[in-house]
Amino acid sequence: MASNTKTIASELLPILRVYQDGTVERFIDSPFVPTSTEDPSTGVSSKDTTISPLVSARLYLPKLSPTTHQKKLPVLVYYHGGGFCIGSAFSSLAQNYMNSLVSQAKVIAVSVEYRLAPEHHLPAAYEDSWTALQWVASHSLEDTINKDPWLIENGDFDRIYLGGDSAGANIAHNMAIRAGKECLFGGVKILGAFLSHPYFWGSDPIGSEPILGHEGNLLYRMWTLGYPSAPGAIDHPMINPFARDAPSLSGIGCSRLLVCVAEKDELRERGVRYAEAVRESGWGGELELFEVEGEGHCFHVMNPGTESAKKMVNRLASFLQ
Repeated sequence: MASNTKTIASELLPILRVYQDGTVERFIDSPFVPTSTEDPSTGVSSKDTTISPLVSARLYLPKLSPTTHQKKLPVLVYYHGGGFCIGSAFSSLAQNYMNSLVSQAKVIAVSVEYRLAPEHHLPAAYEDSWTALQWVASHSLEDTINKDPWLIENGDFDRIYLGGDSAGANIAHNMAIRAGKECLFGGVKILGAFLSHPYFWGSDPIGSEPILGHEGNLLYRMWTLGYPSAPGAIDHPMINPFARDAPSLSGIGCSRLLVCVAEKDELRERGVRYAEAVRESGWGGELELFEVEGEGHCFHVMNPGTESAKKMVNRLASFLQ
């Protein structure tokens, strides 16, 4: 009698399991939800769009009052978290979070759906994220096809922001570094970026990070799963901005930067060190480090109704305004 049991190839518990036939079972993803026209609690409208054969996005538009309808709005290109292997722009977690942020900040948001590992190893997510950023920038050109009317009619391309949480903050950092080297369509410049609880790691523990078991750490293993062929492994510049061959942080391609950390987050000290390193690099922009006490990793996305989460979203909204 044949067995229906599939053979496990690898596991990253409690997050996912990979089978030898190539299928992936994810354990902690939140369900997909549809878009909405004027969300009942925030008034934010959302819709999905295809950017390229590999990349899509969910767009958000705040409810426009008569006084704001004539004004162009900042544009936020947002990258969700999930360690490069879970999460989605179409999930209920992302939808609730973006509705809240867009409502308060009065921005148009483009929440990017990038390809996930291990089905699509890095740097796929980075390439998708750059494709989405270039697509947004292309709306500043008159002769671009595949334009979105929300961006054309309401977007201010002198006020483009990047933002992300966890792995999404890592992506936002790397997009800002790339934008400092390469031109965006229309000569568009990124005004600012927020990095919430950024996912950075490396072979050497820093601060109070434990030395024993460092290589067995979930954060270490997640990168290895996502980018098994990474030159430099866990010290690849995209995961370790302090690596010897990492590009200078003075080249970050924006003029405003908000780095957010949480007191009980395992990634806190890397975030603080990153902010210090940017300051020491000679980068000429305006930087703020914002910490919320008593909270853990991405608390504002996981538990959006708490007072701490509201404080966090308020800070992000004021930065984008």
